[in-house]
Amino acid sequence: MLNTELVREPPLHLESRRLLAEARRVVPEAFDAQGRLLSPIAGTWARPPAWFNAVSPIDGRVLAELPLLDAAQVAEGVEQAAAEFAPWAARPFEDRARVIAEAVELLREHRELLVRMLAWDIGKTLPTACNDVDRCLSGIEWYLEQMGEMLEDRTPLGLVSNIASWNYPFSVLLLNVLVQALAGNSVIAKIPTQGGGVSLTIAFALLRRAGLPVSLAGGRGRDLSEALVGHPRIAGVAFIGGRTNGAEVHRRLRDTDKRYALEMEGVNAYAITNFTDWNALGRQIRAGFDFGKQRCTAYTRWVVEQSLVPRFVRTYVDAVSTLRVGNPLLGAHVDFGPLISTSKAEELRSRIAEARELGAAVLYQGELAEDAFTAWQERGAYLPPSLLLGVPRDSELYLREPFGPVDVLVPVDSEEELVREANVSNGALVASVATDDPELAERIAARLNAFKVGINTLRSRGDREESFGGRGGSWAGAFVGGTYLVRAFTDGPHPIEGNWPD
Repeated sequence: MLNTELVREPPLHLESRRLLAEARRVVPEAFDAQGRLLSPIAGTWARPPAWFNAVSPIDGRVLAELPLLDAAQVAEGVEQAAAEFAPWAARPFEDRARVIAEAVELLREHRELLVRMLAWDIGKTLPTACNDVDRCLSGIEWYLEQMGEMLEDRTPLGLVSNIASWNYPFSVLLLNVLVQALAGNSVIAKIPTQGGGVSLTIAFALLRRAGLPVSLAGGRGRDLSEALVGHPRIAGVAFIGGRTNGAEVHRRLRDTDKRYALEMEGVNAYAITNFTDWNALGRQIRAGFDFGKQRCTAYTRWVVEQSLVPRFVRTYVDAVSTLRVGNPLLGAHVDFGPLISTSKAEELRSRIAEARELGAAVLYQGELAEDAFTAWQERGAYLPPSLLLGVPRDSELYLREPFGPVDVLVPVDSEEELVREANVSNGALVASVATDDPELAERIAARLNAFKVGINTLRSRGDREESFGGRGGSWAGAFVGGTYLVRAFTDGPHPIEGNWPD
């Protein structure tokens, strides 16, 4: 008899089921008998009291069930993970490097599975998912070649805890985990609640296969934070997320002897004055929509000299109107897919509507690419680009990073106002200034309250040789990247560069 359920199943969703079946074949230890994922804790697979659904933003369907460990389980897991530190740290660097290299080979062997599962996990296009995974692999290979010298006269801290956002689970979170372990630490990380947990669990299972002392805990932040931040066996904390949660983590850490690197949000501004190279700026505007601006280094605030506003708007519309937003896995070309969840897209729609009610003008509102969806597909998480003018100064869109494809235009009449409006968020990770005047560019750049400032170009997070951090409220603790990342989670004679409390 024909299976009518199978007939009604969208072909794309069949692919996600196939990928999950492939994952069960590759790492069967990561699943229970019902096909639910478990948490790898210090060489064991912890079974939680409950699970939560990992929903793909691509079509709103459940990918898998992820573990919800309770506070007691995670506290016990921290003890177990900490016990892995001493024997791991006692191994020579060359031995640890060999184990890491074996882990990288396992990740490479199953790269296609990881890439495609990551795309389903958080809605990335296949090129951006490939980039995320490949940057992790090439990044740790760079550290394998370079870290021996970086570790001279340095010793690992102990157990390092990682709490990161969902948007770059491989090139940021997993790379940090691998570098921390290569330096001699044992490591525990939290599954990002909003997404990425399925692909990360598969990756951590492969790392455990290779013998790395890494653990991954799934659960609610309120249940896990005490153990992953405050537990006495935690020696260091790496955090990536919003300012509210980051400020609470900082409050708990600043008076302890724990090492920490806390990356928090900020409004990244592009200041434009005395400028004529609009073709180059248009290319930057378009490129800036990578992954729907769901990046901590996305530019969403455009502070523009009043006389240049009409030309800026024309440049913006010309650049953005060619972007295609739709299902990233359907086959039709799209530039970016959904936001991380329907609730996030609804939040931004609500903010735009509220700003309009208070007098803001929507200068540009994109549309979804109709040929990039199936007839029955859920579209709630998809949001095309928009540009707003006259956003109220006390609104969320004015003061905070939207973490999505919503841009705010702020006209200004003077250099002082330009700098003030670019610095609206009390510190940022990146900023840029566009001008034809080199001396003016240097003067404005020196006054922008951001860790990295570009002149006539976008700035990115960077990795490997390039350090990364933040100014003001966008960062607390040690800077990272290259030697800075190694020093952040080891002890030694060199000072730890960072943004520390006075």
